[in-house]
Amino acid sequence: MTTFEKTELQLRHDYDPGRCRHFIDGTVSVLHCHHYATLYCQLADDVSMLDGKRLLAECAEDIFLDVLRTYFERRSIDALAERIAIAEQYYATSGMGSLKVVFAGPESGEVELFHSHVDEGWVKKWGTRSAPVNFITWGYVAALFSAVFGQPARRFRVTETASIVSGAERSKLVVVVA
Repeated sequence: MTTFEKTELQLRHDYDPGRCRHFIDGTVSVLHCHHYATLYCQLADDVSMLDGKRLLAECAEDIFLDVLRTYFERRSIDALAERIAIAEQYYATSGMGSLKVVFAGPESGEVELFHSHVDEGWVKKWGTRSAPVNFITWGYVAALFSAVFGQPARRFRVTETASIVSGAERSKLVVVVA
């Protein structure tokens, strides 16, 4: 059995003032607030003819899959538990909230959100609603599972079965092979 001390996420932040761009570990990044994130999640939800929720989730999946894979490769991180720990920390560092992988396998898994900046921002701006709003997190969680298990994008489907925006104490995301 592989053991490790808890690996701490280490990121380099650079700012290019000439181009007004932030880079996290060499990847251009947008620093955002939950008010802005809730607005573009609402817009994605409104664009039903283009399935804006799916598009937002897939964009997040593509970006975060590349970010996590690159991080693991550059630092030779192969242990499952270590990869999961790094991915949990990256979610928080990126300003999305805090999540915990409850269990993870190559065919399925479960993730809980203890804090979701999109949920919490939505509730402050517009109140609760019956449908989830974590479209970006759906993509992040799909990317997390693909990166951890060395799978391609779109390998996993994420369904939010409980949501903070709907009044749950925690959001619950169920992951299955697509």
